[in-house]
Amino acid sequence: MARGDGELELTVGVRGAGGGGAAAAADAPPQMSLGRLILAGMVAGGVQYGWALQLSLLTPYVQIGQTLGLSHALTSFMWLCGPIAGLVVQPCVGLYSDRCTSRWGRRRPFIAVGCLLICFAVVVVGFSSDIGRALGDTKEDCSVYHGPRWHAAIVYVLGFWLLDFSNNTVQGPARALMADLSGRHGPSAANSIFCSWMALGNILGYSSGSTNDWHKWFPFLRTKACCEACANLKGAFLVAVLFMTLALIVTLIFAKEVPYKGNQNLPTKANGQVEAEATGPLAVFKGFKNLPPGMPSVLLVTGLTWLSWFPFILYDTDWMGREIYHGDPKGTDAQVKAFDQGVRIGAFGLLLNSVVLGFSSFLIEPMCRKLGPRIVWVSSNFLVCFAMAATALISYWSLKDYHGYVQDAVTANKDIKAVCLVLFAFLGVPLAILYSVPFAVTAQLAATKGGGQGLCTGVLNISIVIPQVIIALGAGPWDALFGKGNIPAFGVASGFALIGGIVGLFLLPKISKRQFRAVSVGGH
Repeated sequence: MARGDGELELTVGVRGAGGGGAAAAADAPPQMSLGRLILAGMVAGGVQYGWALQLSLLTPYVQIGQTLGLSHALTSFMWLCGPIAGLVVQPCVGLYSDRCTSRWGRRRPFIAVGCLLICFAVVVVGFSSDIGRALGDTKEDCSVYHGPRWHAAIVYVLGFWLLDFSNNTVQGPARALMADLSGRHGPSAANSIFCSWMALGNILGYSSGSTNDWHKWFPFLRTKACCEACANLKGAFLVAVLFMTLALIVTLIFAKEVPYKGNQNLPTKANGQVEAEATGPLAVFKGFKNLPPGMPSVLLVTGLTWLSWFPFILYDTDWMGREIYHGDPKGTDAQVKAFDQGVRIGAFGLLLNSVVLGFSSFLIEPMCRKLGPRIVWVSSNFLVCFAMAATALISYWSLKDYHGYVQDAVTANKDIKAVCLVLFAFLGVPLAILYSVPFAVTAQLAATKGGGQGLCTGVLNISIVIPQVIIALGAGPWDALFGKGNIPAFGVASGFALIGGIVGLFLLPKISKRQFRAVSVGGH
């Protein structure tokens, strides 16, 4: 409807399997101030804190002989749990949250349950060595025994899977909640706020990950089953639980939702009979027919974009430990120490990345209004293409004594390390675009063309998790063919970024610059 200031306000409903005839089934939430909207999105920072620790520490952690000692190739398979969970969980949670009739609102119940599961999962992961020892693993001190710890490994993997499952439970409803509450501020502003909270969570998480003193500050965390690396992980994760709890409480207080009345305005058949809405996991796939026009192209370009990002996301700190610092998680004490130092510097690089990401997130909406979201998105792909190619070249530069295997290199160059940190920071710009523009475009399409915010966001997640499956299955064996390093995967990532940029230039839907700014999602 037309508002008094002449701006067009759109009210979007939930039809069929995720969008349509229930436009009046829920009253629009009261208009929120910008400050209240910012506080409502705080849960994104809490989730991202734990996610940052997971990305920066867990891949190197499981390869160290004093912890689990998994091989580099097997480490990539460990990440399969995330996309498998996300492929099912986020679309289903998005669909159910579109229709949830709880008096607490549509999104907050799922956010609360998911956050509590995240807190439990990070405790399980952090204490997996101690739990494994209680279940029958070796009683020798971890500083002496470097063999397998199968019980700890099983507990760790179960906790890791639960953590990914829980993250996927929260992400979709949290983004949909921001779109629901954006009101006159619009979905682009809501996504910028969400992105900013993610940046803050990254900064705090990577700061914790780059700190190697948790075992000194809290010496009780170190046990016979848990040496320094494990104790540092425990400390960082326990702080993550505290921050997550605070963020959840703030979001639940400030994100006031209007309960959804699911029994009103159901769609009708041609003969006038009420058509019951489909339920269950199959309803998600039925909901694909109700996706707004333009979404298939968004899904394709999103998939190609994430194919270019996942090799770096999964192996960035491992890359610093191996190719730049020339360490070996299963080598001599000196090599293990070098690997751990590289991982910590990599986490510091991710901290710089998050700072740049946070500042860049405030520039995304103005850039989209001036250039259009399609140009901004495509430009980020070309930046990633350049960065991933540079990453591979820096690796070869660092490994100038490389004779077939990464660990043959024995020298380190301070200039190369500095260049790597600059590259980490530079990647914050396209990463800010990746975290915001695809979701803002999706919210825009759902608002103007019709489609439930929860379903559209959940389906968009499918185009994120499928690339992760591909990388998780292929990156480890692919890198193993070239000496157990990370260089080949980074080279392939550069190619995917180039393809994604070219495809996006021709296929992404055209969204008017003014409409991208002015649209209001109403209460949905």
